[in-house]
Amino acid sequence: MTKRSRKDQKSQAKLQGYVVVTFAEDLDQARDFESLLKANDVPVVVEEQKDQMGNSEIAVMVPEEFLDESHVIIESQDAYDDFYDFAVDDDEDDEDFGADAFDDDF
Repeated sequence: MTKRSRKDQKSQAKLQGYVVVTFAEDLDQARDFESLLKANDVPVVVEEQKDQMGNSEIAVMVPEEFLDESHVIIESQDAYDDFYDFAVDDDEDDEDFGADAFDDDF
């Protein structure tokens, strides 16, 4: 029988009742999710987890009662980011539009 360390037991107790709301691509993205959720008064924990094959994942976890709200917050932010990226891309395209009409050919 394997013995669990006290640190593992404390970590498990801390995460009891928490569920994964999303997995982050990297620690920076996880911290962004954490800041976003905390700004909306949602308790959040970032936890690196290893799967059975030894790969690590970064889980963003919230209490189960905040799961639906957290999904809405994250999806809203993603939609805002997508819109902003689209708007910036359009502005960059507009800069080139018609620029040749004002070139001096003299």
